[in-house]
Amino acid sequence: MGKNPSYFRRGGKKRPVEKVTWDDAVEFCVNLSSKTGKKYQLPSEAQWEYACRAGTTTPFHFGETITTDLGNYNGNYTYGSAPKGQFREETTNVGSFPANAFGLYDMHGNIWEWCFDTWHHDYNGASSDDSPWFDNDNDNNIQVLRGGSWIFSADFCRSGFRLTCTEELGEDIHSVIGFRVVVRI
Repeated sequence: MGKNPSYFRRGGKKRPVEKVTWDDAVEFCVNLSSKTGKKYQLPSEAQWEYACRAGTTTPFHFGETITTDLGNYNGNYTYGSAPKGQFREETTNVGSFPANAFGLYDMHGNIWEWCFDTWHHDYNGASSDDSPWFDNDNDNNIQVLRGGSWIFSADFCRSGFRLTCTEELGEDIHSVIGFRVVVRI
């Protein structure tokens, strides 16, 4: 799409794009939709979690805990009974870790991923389908991140973990954020 804001470009073309604002991710989806004639957008939280879990109910799509052999996060901090592991201090190539049952890579760690929804403290009032849920009273433009990141601890990588993010947090937080897209059929 003409620009790559990533800090970790030196790792090669298989690295995820990071340093992406929510507005830039939405603009990418609009441009991709225009170029292809298909409807692309950021996933809703429901879509993201469904895709991450891939039919499982455990904290991670591969089980009860995570190690740095299964995802890219700060291995100095453990989850459950897992041992300490490697802290790579950067993103890794997409596909460096096992895919889930849906064939999706890097759902746990590597980079935070934007969701289309605005932040809600709980799911009271959420739609019963997978559509994004917007808060018209959301004056702070608080968006939702899912998936964890290379610099965060393992507990942030759980399938059900949600993080808030606002544009006011600045450039530093965007250095660990990217996105994936869904296509509406």
